[in-house]
Amino acid sequence: MSADQPTDAPLVLVTGASGYIGGRLVPALLQAGLRVRAMARSAERLEGRPWRGEVEVVEADVEDPDSLRTALDGVDVAYYLIHTMGGGRSFAARDRAGARAFARAAARAGTRRIVYLGGIHPDQEHLSPHMASRREVAEIFLSGPVPTVVLRAAVILGSGSASFEIMRHLSERLPVMITPRWVSNRIQPIAVRDVLHYLVAAARLDGAPNRSFDVAGPDVLTFAELLQAYARAADLPPRRIRVVPVLTPRLASHWIGLVTPVPTSIARPLVESLVHESVAAEQDIRALVPDPEGGLTGVDRAIGLALIRIRELDIATAWHDATPAGAPSAPLPEDPDWSGGIVRGDERRRRVDAPAATVWSVIEGIGGAHGWYSWRLGWVTRGLIDRVVGGPGLRRGRRHPHRLAVGEALDWWRVERLEPGRLLRLRAEMRVPGEAWLELGVEEDGDGGSILHQRAVYHPRGLLGDAYWWAVLPFHGVVFGGMQRNIARAAEAAAADDDSDPAPPHDRKDLP
Repeated sequence: MSADQPTDAPLVLVTGASGYIGGRLVPALLQAGLRVRAMARSAERLEGRPWRGEVEVVEADVEDPDSLRTALDGVDVAYYLIHTMGGGRSFAARDRAGARAFARAAARAGTRRIVYLGGIHPDQEHLSPHMASRREVAEIFLSGPVPTVVLRAAVILGSGSASFEIMRHLSERLPVMITPRWVSNRIQPIAVRDVLHYLVAAARLDGAPNRSFDVAGPDVLTFAELLQAYARAADLPPRRIRVVPVLTPRLASHWIGLVTPVPTSIARPLVESLVHESVAAEQDIRALVPDPEGGLTGVDRAIGLALIRIRELDIATAWHDATPAGAPSAPLPEDPDWSGGIVRGDERRRRVDAPAATVWSVIEGIGGAHGWYSWRLGWVTRGLIDRVVGGPGLRRGRRHPHRLAVGEALDWWRVERLEPGRLLRLRAEMRVPGEAWLELGVEEDGDGGSILHQRAVYHPRGLLGDAYWWAVLPFHGVVFGGMQRNIARAAEAAAADDDSDPAPPHDRKDLP
């Protein structure tokens, strides 16, 4: 535990601390004077967070009930911020099992309260699968042995949220939209700052309430009106929206997956939730928790604040910070052991006539607007294919143009390991029949220059995985050879110009 944390304050546990809400809740709780224990499946995922040195970090997983014993030991209030998005057919069963295991472990630990963030939904039998699962998780906690405060929110507006990114890209890229009928359904969005206000207050509610509370902003509008509100805030002309009855949630989510950075697997549950109206049925929480200073945040102000964050590159967390459900968490596979595992690889090294620090600045700035220092047409084509099959493609970009942190998304990669000035390891989240990594490293060569190391590693899954490797092997020289060559050239040009921000690779004339 950090020496800076007050020793007499209640201890709270934040599950999902690497996610969009969890990553913002931790500093809010610290600011409120609480002691915080942050839970993640891998402690490394929290390295680089500005609050890392002020909290206790514990590795645990709700799918491993034994690991929860240490995580909940001595905890007064536990925040349950775990959701399975795009988790395949078994996501509801996994949500159910995780909630039950957590409730039992919290009871054994003597935890006073659980706080769960769910979604506003109508009181009806037929809900979308993901909304039904959220309701089931809430019911498990409310009927369990530990008093639980369930906060139910509709669309959350804030820089980096999946809902906001869908709205932003649809508004910016499509002056004319063909939309399904659900864009006329009413919603009551809430700003992320107000969600955090209620979450922090839930730790200190008097008594032991065991119930759900709807939390919502002051404005009720349709999703179509929300798109127009974004257009106004971004100084865009009014959007032309045409409603048709034939776009199912499945088709709409595929379209969103192609047009926005949010992949189909994440877009679909969000779209399915919009099929139902999401308007607060009650706001009893306001009788127990005073409104934030200045009042609840209206839609126009929430969008304006989010745009300021984006323009100032001050996005605290993003929807893609959380590792997708079911994503592999095993370390990079090395040489096959006696069990007969197969690992394919492409390894290269090159001397660069530039200091290691300059080479590292190019490596850490890779992806996003800077591109991948390689065959651009090939990367763009592969990114489009990935989007079509439901993967993230290249549209996620990066959270900051120059800085990276472990656990954050970088186009279709995830930063798995980061040793500043020395090593960057990325795990592929593109759709491939296997597991893939890309590793970039640099070291001084003792002669004023440096050595650039590059390694691509692929662990195929079955015959299809092997077939994929051999199919793309002829392109490795262009893709990986070109990448290494152009990273070196960019660093050498930066060293010659004394410029730490080399030109984006697609503007350079020496790329293939």
